[in-house]
Amino acid sequence: MSAIHPPTALPAAVRELPQMREALRAHDFGTVFKLAREHAGISYQKLAAECGIKPERVGALARGRGRVESYDKIAAIADALRIPGRMVGLAPRPWETATESTPVGRRNVLAAVGAAGLAATLSDVLPAAFPHRIGMNEVARLRKRTARLRRLDTILGGGDTYRVYASEYQATKGALRTVTYGNAVGRELLALLAEQAQQAGWAAFDGGRDREAAALYRESRSAAEEAGAGDLARNALAFLAYQAVGTDPRSAAAIAAYSCEAITEETPATVRALLWERCAWAHAVAQDAGGTEEALTAARDALDADDAGEPQPDWSAWVDHVELDIMAGRCWTELRRPLRAVPLLLRGLAQFDDAQARDAALYSTWLAEAYVLAGEVEEAARVATRAVELAEGVASTRPGRRIEQVVSALALDHAAVPAVAELVERTA
Repeated sequence: MSAIHPPTALPAAVRELPQMREALRAHDFGTVFKLAREHAGISYQKLAAECGIKPERVGALARGRGRVESYDKIAAIADALRIPGRMVGLAPRPWETATESTPVGRRNVLAAVGAAGLAATLSDVLPAAFPHRIGMNEVARLRKRTARLRRLDTILGGGDTYRVYASEYQATKGALRTVTYGNAVGRELLALLAEQAQQAGWAAFDGGRDREAAALYRESRSAAEEAGAGDLARNALAFLAYQAVGTDPRSAAAIAAYSCEAITEETPATVRALLWERCAWAHAVAQDAGGTEEALTAARDALDADDAGEPQPDWSAWVDHVELDIMAGRCWTELRRPLRAVPLLLRGLAQFDDAQARDAALYSTWLAEAYVLAGEVEEAARVATRAVELAEGVASTRPGRRIEQVVSALALDHAAVPAVAELVERTA
């Protein structure tokens, strides 16, 4: 690994400026470029050359015109300015040393190295190849491949996986136009396309690409409906509702409820549970306690049903009682019912190991919030600190956003508590 830094490498003092950290977190690279020129003396011409951006584009960004949203371009800027991946929602960059990327003891060393190494090799994953004519055996093989790639989401964030999932989706979309197949195979390919679009949409959402995520969910719904895959179409709606919760919770609750209306006895148990738990979340954010409890009960009933032991679709098979405990705990936290939330979140989080850093960090923020509601401020600060440790180096924007919310709330009302003051200083 070379120790030579590019001429645009930011000094640590500039990189750690509060306004620089905030601009990096928000992917406001116009402000990043302005601060780099003002505080590090790096010209726009030099920034353009090292980042692979036209000089006029750098100037326009610095004047507040436009945004950088391409994953490749964000990674190029991070590398040129020697910005650690964690500061822009990416995995550790190849040039980062072990001491630069994650603190010792943050998680199991083997798991951390394995995740980072896996993320670094994802660019070598080629999309599926298609023969001239496709039959059911080929569709089955492709579906197994999609299931294997889905496992990446357990340990990596959307910033790492989006390109892989999007490439798989685009390859299948291209095959539908160019290869030969019968009607039945065509329907199966469309259903696979819908499944892949949802996975790519989820990675986009997790990586902060909200517009791409919404577009992929809509395309998924269209493909699923054309294929006659009602369960996948309803799940696409549930994804749209989940994404809309932050901006329009009442509309999100209505969409989520609609996605559950067509559930029948033929709907697989884990699909029923998945739709109902997302419906519960939308109702919780909309502050509808009755709708939340009804949906959570329906989700638990689905997981306890006799058919829950039968084979389930791979895209919903991850939904289990641990997932439902976490979701229920999040719901009750949103509804300001900490005595119900804390036991559920503790029970659920006990099943996560540090290799699942994104999810453990994200869900811990609701536990911290629930402790605040219960008046346990020191414990809230301890849990939030642990979330900060876990989130470092994770290529997902969601834990960082939640941590910022929790820390801000703690600082507002409990700044004098030593554990809170230490947490605020650490995340400043």
